[in-house]
Amino acid sequence: MVSIGRFAPSPTGDLHFGSLLAAVASYLQAKSCGGQWLVRIEDIDPPREVPGSAAGILQDLERFGMHPDREVLYQSTRTGAYELAINKLLDSGLAYWCGCSRSEIPASGIYPGTCRYGLPPGKTARSVRLRVSDKIIRFNDAIQGLVAENLAETVGDFVIKRADGVAAYQLAVVVDDAFQGITEVVRGADLLDSTARQVYLQQLMGFKTPLYAHHPVITDAKGRKLGKRYGSDPITSLSPLQVLRRALVALAQPCPALAGMDELWHWALRNWQLSRIPAVRELILNPSDSE
Repeated sequence: MVSIGRFAPSPTGDLHFGSLLAAVASYLQAKSCGGQWLVRIEDIDPPREVPGSAAGILQDLERFGMHPDREVLYQSTRTGAYELAINKLLDSGLAYWCGCSRSEIPASGIYPGTCRYGLPPGKTARSVRLRVSDKIIRFNDAIQGLVAENLAETVGDFVIKRADGVAAYQLAVVVDDAFQGITEVVRGADLLDSTARQVYLQQLMGFKTPLYAHHPVITDAKGRKLGKRYGSDPITSLSPLQVLRRALVALAQPCPALAGMDELWHWALRNWQLSRIPAVRELILNPSDSE
């Protein structure tokens, strides 16, 4: 079976080092074993989107030498598929309409089941929630190891369609990963806490669960993600070759000094080893590693 990986950024700004890290890791994991690498633009949340961001991200990926093997998929073209999936879950009783606002959710973030057995008097339908079962969801992350989570204890019934009518991230990503035939999801560890919900949805909807691998999120010495707002993003100050070298170092793939981008990619594809990446959620990258 051919491996199919993907990079799925939201168009909320320029490509930053954290996103580039996920792009590089997913690209190398798929391409080093002869697989395909896809790009999906997750553009179903208009209030958060920045005009021109999607085009800029795609241009930056090209600048760094990463080219998707299929046409880019835009989530904004997939709203019908999300509605179909939500309606199937509602019709089967696996999901229900909820009338609770965000302010009614306890500080713990765990939904108390207020509307689980029908809308209470005075409430009107706002969002759609998925019923979770009181069982442990387990998956083996290729970097972080065995993960086990009881969704009833950590999040409760969770939203799959928001009050503004937009499909929630958890639902959309599961539907699209299945649609694109994704066999492996390599992404930052900041998304690890979403994975049990996605695995549960896959089980309910009859989809195959891909391999998951969550690499550490890179921070500065103050524990902040590298980003433009802190002036710490190497993309803003280094050449593409230097940035790619720094990304490989951050992914525990120490590379020799090479003259050009093509040479560096050839080395990385021949020598990529997912097993080298440490099983931690955050790593501080030394600024000297940029050379």
